[in-house]
Amino acid sequence: MPTDAAFDSPQVLGERYGENYRWYVTVTGMVGVVSMVLAMTTVNVAVPDVMGAFGIGQDKAQWMSSAYAAAMTAGMLMNAWITDVLGERRTFVGALFFFSMGALMGGAAPTEDVLIIFRTVQGFSAGVAQPLVMAIIFSVFPPERRGMAMGVFGLGVVFAPAIGPTLGGMMIEYFSWRYVFYISLPFCALAAVLGLFFMPSRPMPRQIPPFDWLGFFLLCAALLGLMTGIADGQREGWASDTIVLRLAVGGVAAVGFILWELHTPRAMIDIRIFANIEFAAAATIAFVFGFGMNGSTYVIPVFVQTIIGFTPLLAGLMMMPAGIMLAFIFPLAGRMADVIPASTMIIAGLVLFSTGFTFMCTADVDTTFWTLVSMVMVSRLGLGFINPSLNASSLKALPADKVRQGAGIANFMRQLGGAFGTNLLVAFFEVRTHFHAEALTATQDWGNFTSQRLVTLVEQLMQRAGGLPFQQQKAGAYEYLGQMLHVKAEMLAFSDTFIVIAAAGVVAMIPAAMLSRSQRRGRGFSLLGRAAR
Repeated sequence: MPTDAAFDSPQVLGERYGENYRWYVTVTGMVGVVSMVLAMTTVNVAVPDVMGAFGIGQDKAQWMSSAYAAAMTAGMLMNAWITDVLGERRTFVGALFFFSMGALMGGAAPTEDVLIIFRTVQGFSAGVAQPLVMAIIFSVFPPERRGMAMGVFGLGVVFAPAIGPTLGGMMIEYFSWRYVFYISLPFCALAAVLGLFFMPSRPMPRQIPPFDWLGFFLLCAALLGLMTGIADGQREGWASDTIVLRLAVGGVAAVGFILWELHTPRAMIDIRIFANIEFAAAATIAFVFGFGMNGSTYVIPVFVQTIIGFTPLLAGLMMMPAGIMLAFIFPLAGRMADVIPASTMIIAGLVLFSTGFTFMCTADVDTTFWTLVSMVMVSRLGLGFINPSLNASSLKALPADKVRQGAGIANFMRQLGGAFGTNLLVAFFEVRTHFHAEALTATQDWGNFTSQRLVTLVEQLMQRAGGLPFQQQKAGAYEYLGQMLHVKAEMLAFSDTFIVIAAAGVVAMIPAAMLSRSQRRGRGFSLLGRAAR
């Protein structure tokens, strides 16, 4: 078996394994990343079961998703430094090891806090591994074949979310919600074995390279303060000292991070790159893309299980057609992006995305399975149009020496949007549930003859069914009415949440329009330059 002592560079491995080595390392990276994407998407169908198992609300359960995304954001920023220190092979296999430990310990977690800690470990490992895989694929393929290689890699990455919720639903249906965390383990083991053979390695440096530790600490403090403040705001009170302190610390840390990155010569993120209006517009759209993708992937399975009554398996099957469609749409949208202006593709995608969630606002307990499937497919079709054009437009706007930095920042913005997507949407849902519950409760007075009639009918049914004493009939009827009001409040809150997701797509059309204007101006200057020559 190859060892790190051999210091296998891509050139050495290419000579050892021949021309097909490029595909060997591509498949190795793809298997590893697929295992991590599976872990990110499968847990969403388990949210209601986890809430029931630990007796928690959505404000705590959503951390399974948002903690993963936030840690992944931080891991992406440490990827380059860790790779410089350990080399590609050690970094890849090590990330898979810690990811697998997170999966094992998360599945066996005795409390929700332990579960969240190990989801954070998984997210950080995924953040370290994913950029590494993409960089290796770029390094082993010549420029003219990188597009095809990334297309094959992307197909695997897109296919994982398509089957992830269904696999998660099957595990819950036939075993337990804990088995959802174990789905990715066989893929991790296979990727680690392949990585020992096909991942390049390098000698460890004699001196550890410098790293922007202060910037990293400020970013983590900003994410922790803002996200925990948002998540716990409804439960502890938005004006409470604890929440105000967390939000204030998070806000100050975020401002401090931006100022420090402008000052330090070893910045993780080149903030000045946002002075490019076209790139800034594309980065804003990337944030909204991540917000909508992660947020909706969490909210929709929870909605159909808690309101409509779908089983976890049925919820996963509902998401599958849209995921499979994306696998076919991505290559087609990539070709369309070569001939259609990026801004046109992005605006069309945002329209479809917002339209899909506008339809979702009308969903209720009577909405059929295939109607929900079609709604999800419309919104996912929009995301399929956005992604390829967004990647191209964000990098075309930059000079050649800034492209690598720009690609990293675009991915960071997308991941940051994903981290806050679930967090903000669940907080909004909790606020709106409380609002609608109070509004509905206020209507339940002696003048509400409909509710009185319902209570009377329920009392009569309970008397016929079990012959219960009068007082128990009355208490049971009022409890049933309270449950109906709670479900109705949650259904209205989900509708409001879908409206917010749709509105985010509409708001993102503003930077998309700026992107369009900038591109037209650029083409105009180019034509003027040609005419002058």
